[in-house]
Amino acid sequence: MPYVEVLAPQVPPQRKAALARSVTDGLMSAFGVTADTVTLYFLPISPDDYAHAGEFGPQDARMRILLKVHAFRRSEAERRAAAIALTRGVCSAYGVPGDDVAVYFLDRDMSEVAHDSKLASD
Repeated sequence: MPYVEVLAPQVPPQRKAALARSVTDGLMSAFGVTADTVTLYFLPISPDDYAHAGEFGPQDARMRILLKVHAFRRSEAERRAAAIALTRGVCSAYGVPGDDVAVYFLDRDMSEVAHDSKLASD
């Protein structure tokens, strides 16, 4: 933990690898975690799976990219630092402007997370 879901158009593996490295580095710096705690899931979104402002399909060939960060609660300053790092990584890997990137923090209490059937709070 943290786990990151990346909902974005399909890109070549080398661009996903670059994003994986930058997201991992950004979360290590912002949250003070080690690389072995960071996991990314790439969930490709095709134009047939996207709508914005009531319009089906990407407008002007642009699709917004969403990162959902599942992690233990962090301070506002830590989330801000992570948002900056993650947005920069997405912009670089996907070649999109920052206003097409959203980062949502889905904070969890330690009692709401289990690994190997043990609560993190145990």
